[in-house]
Amino acid sequence: MQDILEAIMVAEGSAQPERELAGLAGLPVPESYRGVVVRAEDTRMFDGMATRDKDPRKALHVQEVPTPELGPGEALVAVMASAINYNTVWTSIFEPLPTFKFLQRYGRLSELTRRHDLPYHVVGSDAAGVVLRTGPGVTRWKAGDEVVAHCLSVELEDAAGHDDTMLDPQQRIWGFETNFGGLAELAVVKANQLMPKPRHLSWEEAASPGLVNSTAYRQLVSHHGANMKQGDVVLIWGASGGLGGYATQMALNGGAIPVCVVSSPEKAELCRKMGAELVIDRTAEGFRFWKDEETQDQDEWRRFGERIRELTGGEDPDIVFEHPGRETFGASVYVAKKGGTIVTCASTSGYLHQYDNRYLWMHLKRIVGSHFANYHEAWQANRLVALGKVHPTVSRTYPLEQTGQAAYEVHRNAHQGKVGVRCLAPTDGLGVRDTALRARHETAINRFRGH
Repeated sequence: MQDILEAIMVAEGSAQPERELAGLAGLPVPESYRGVVVRAEDTRMFDGMATRDKDPRKALHVQEVPTPELGPGEALVAVMASAINYNTVWTSIFEPLPTFKFLQRYGRLSELTRRHDLPYHVVGSDAAGVVLRTGPGVTRWKAGDEVVAHCLSVELEDAAGHDDTMLDPQQRIWGFETNFGGLAELAVVKANQLMPKPRHLSWEEAASPGLVNSTAYRQLVSHHGANMKQGDVVLIWGASGGLGGYATQMALNGGAIPVCVVSSPEKAELCRKMGAELVIDRTAEGFRFWKDEETQDQDEWRRFGERIRELTGGEDPDIVFEHPGRETFGASVYVAKKGGTIVTCASTSGYLHQYDNRYLWMHLKRIVGSHFANYHEAWQANRLVALGKVHPTVSRTYPLEQTGQAAYEVHRNAHQGKVGVRCLAPTDGLGVRDTALRARHETAINRFRGH
């Protein structure tokens, strides 16, 4: 691994980094590498504990693991940086079920996928790095290419996946429902997960958008999601967070009017720095949508709707960008405009949603489920980043050894934007190739830093 890192670092100071990185093809692939894992033997360690009390630091371990053989259509990537997503938090606390169930199911699919069914799970669904090797049949990518990986893993052997790959019966999220994920020094991906690394970003910045940026694109912009248009009022929960931060930028880029819902003055200020003008600090304004564990407060729904109309000049949201789930879903259905759309994913506050169906059916509203993105959507979302139209939301980074702490902060919501993890990269700020484009957007790239 040290030889690989040194070769990549030589390219760091080179006027022709592509030529230097091409030399990686001549270096041997290590027999093992360090990865962040959960272990099958630990899956009962949090039994009887409340979700909020489960500690990712106790379940995530950095250990040496064997390098798997590449199969057809796959690539081996030297991972310079990755990032924390909620699926890594869920994996680390074994909710809603241990991910080893996913690996066992995948392992039964074929002789090739049997590699994934192991007593450890290398986690992580984001990555930026350099291609080291490609398997048989890969022609689009080669050793030395600087890439980012999106997290859709599909087999594409079934006709159902060829209109929208998210509908493939064997659709999985890489690093969550498959092994050999991105929180590691090496990662195994399918070649159709790879996209060009944005040249003006550092490794940790380039790694951070992947999952959440692609998810926000499908959920908000794509015709598979809310199909946002110019002038739409878009209510965005958690608008300064990992997912909401990208939704806010896409709403502004697309000529929509975001109404950003946050939980602190600091988060409200981040939204304003992104260019949003309409912001609700629901903590400061005391919005509590549940009277107790069993009873929602419809008076609070009404008060929330009135507050939105105060900000918008009397308009209700055309689109509600939903991801908290149980805590907010009843309010989301209520406040959406007649004929409006509630587009939902993630459910980070709970999966069992409750809402009053009268406000859905009598007002002709739609609930649209949205899950990650297909390759085309992920590519388009990455293109916006590469063009400097959408910017990373990295607030802080940790070395690989402290991934548990990084996941703990996301679990406790003690973060803004995205929390990055340096895998092979020894420091932040490496990997920038287009300094001119970066200079034009430096302030926007760094606006989440330190929060």
